[in-house]
This record gives sequence, structure tokens and C-alpha cells, in this order.
Amino acid sequence: MRKKVTVVGSGNVGASCAVRLAGKGIADVVVVDVLEGIPQGKALDILQAGPVEGVDIQIAGGNDYEPTAHSDIVVLTAGFPRKPGMSRDDLLWANYDIVKATVEQAAKHSPNAILVVVTNPLDAMCHVAHRVSGFPKHRVVGMAGILDTARFRTFVSQALKVSASDVVAVVLGGHGDTMVPLVRYSSVAGIPLTDLLDADTLQQIVKRTRDGGAEIVRYLKSGSAYYAPSAAVVEMVEAILLDRKRVLPCSAYLEGEYGIDKLFVGVPVKLGAEGIEKIFELRLAEDELAALHKSAAAVKELVNVMAPKLGMPEAAGVTA
Repeated sequence: MRKKVTVVGSGNVGASCAVRLAGKGIADVVVVDVLEGIPQGKALDILQAGPVEGVDIQIAGGNDYEPTAHSDIVVLTAGFPRKPGMSRDDLLWANYDIVKATVEQAAKHSPNAILVVVTNPLDAMCHVAHRVSGFPKHRVVGMAGILDTARFRTFVSQALKVSASDVVAVVLGGHGDTMVPLVRYSSVAGIPLTDLLDADTLQQIVKRTRDGGAEIVRYLKSGSAYYAPSAAVVEMVEAILLDRKRVLPCSAYLEGEYGIDKLFVGVPVKLGAEGIEKIFELRLAEDELAALHKSAAAVKELVNVMAPKLGMPEAAGVTA
């Protein structure tokens, strides 16, 4: 019996996820959206690409969660995208109700699923998904670091005119302006970036990585990135469904790691059939740890704003 992946939201991110997942041929796909006809039409269109691409998976669209029952993974993309001038944090209350309602339905119909959160502000929405679903922490994971590192790797490869495949990058922290690209842990085919690029160039790349989403929003004007985010989601889904034990940067619920407690923050994790199977703690320099704690504090601020509505205590945040 094939695995099943549900994608909640049939907008640009959700539809792109569905297209990429279908092309992999590793699971049946269900697309859910409140807009009548949209998920059905897009699903049928993607399904008809199967004979051309040589895949035989089934893909369906719907406006309720009955077809999603017994999903192995539920990808949450539904929500409002950013507009020019908006930060991810500006979307907090706009997307809170959407994520809460979708998680309630997803958890009801697929109580054993792993939740992959994409909706912004991502780390805060992970808290909503975790609290509302009641799922253990290893079955709620946020897509952030893979996208951030992909942007970092892209800009490094452009600066050095080398293959992005040879660039290894590490980005920690919340998905936003306070993310922490770790230059010291990043390299090209094992060669440290600090041996290849001067400090000013590296700082420009770090800044562009942090502003990567906003740069795209400025161009699009009425939407945000979706091709790269969907590629990042599919890498996560594939790692879980195929139990690949990939080490990837994702938003995970920390309980003391890095001196951070009861917060979803981006860190390197091992992704496999159980979801997050291990959290890796890097040895950080004082300035790197301070930057990560600053990023965690920004996430904590948003979580504590939502805490009363979620009926949860305030996040502990930085403990060391």
C-alpha cells in the first residue's frame, strides 16, 4: 500500500508541493483547500501529467478532510502570503486561525501523521500545530532551515562561480530576519568559506540570505516565494517516507538544547520514518550562541503573544 501525503492549501506553495511530490512517485497526494473547485482542478491537472512523467500515483483534491484520512504526512501551507513591507511576524494573527483550524481537522483524520509546517511565521505556527494536535514533539517539524541554507548556498555559488552542489551551509535560528547563517561551519567541497571569500563579501551574503524572502516579495508584489520552499518541503517528505535519516536544518521543539527550552527553533536534525529522530548540538562560539539566543527570543515573543489563546504557559525561551 502506497504512502499518503496531504497538502493543506492549494495556493502557489501548496500546488508546487503537490506537483513535486507527484513527480517523485513516492506517495499518493491529497490537496485540501476551502476554495471550491480549486484543489479538485489542480489535482486533476497534476494527475494527468502522470502518464507523461511515468508515475502512477493517485492525486485528489477536496474541500473537506475525509479524503485525507490516514495520511502519513500532512504539509501545512494554507495561510496568507507576505506582501511588500510586511515581515513574517506581521502574519501572526492572520494565519493563527487558519493553522489552528487545519491542524484540528488533520489531527482528527490522521492521528498518526507527521506534521510539516510551512505557514508563516513558521516557528510560531509550529507551536500552534504542536499544541492543537497534541502530537509528540518529534512529529511536528517546520520547514525553514533547508530553504535558508539553499539561499545561502545559491549566493555563495554565484560569488565563487562554483556548483551549488559543492556548497555546504549551516543556518540556525528562527525563520526570519534573526536567522543565524554559520559561516564557520560552511564550506565548498570541504574548503572553509573563510578561505575563499573576504569578510565583507561573506557579510553581504549573510545579509542577502536573511532578506532572501523579502527580496522575492518585492519583485512579486502580490505574493511570496514558492518554488524553492516547495522543493525544501519535498526534500523533508522524501527523507521521512523513505526513512533516509537525512541530517537537515529544520524547526524543532527544543528542551534544553543550545540553552533554549520549550521553543521551536531551526537546528540540524535527523529526519527519518519517526519524524525528528535526533537533534544535533553544534559547538558554537560565544557570538554565534548569542545570535541564536537573540533569534530564539524573537520566536518566544510571538509565542507568548499567542499563549493565552492556546491555553498554554509562556515559553521558557533562553535558559542559559
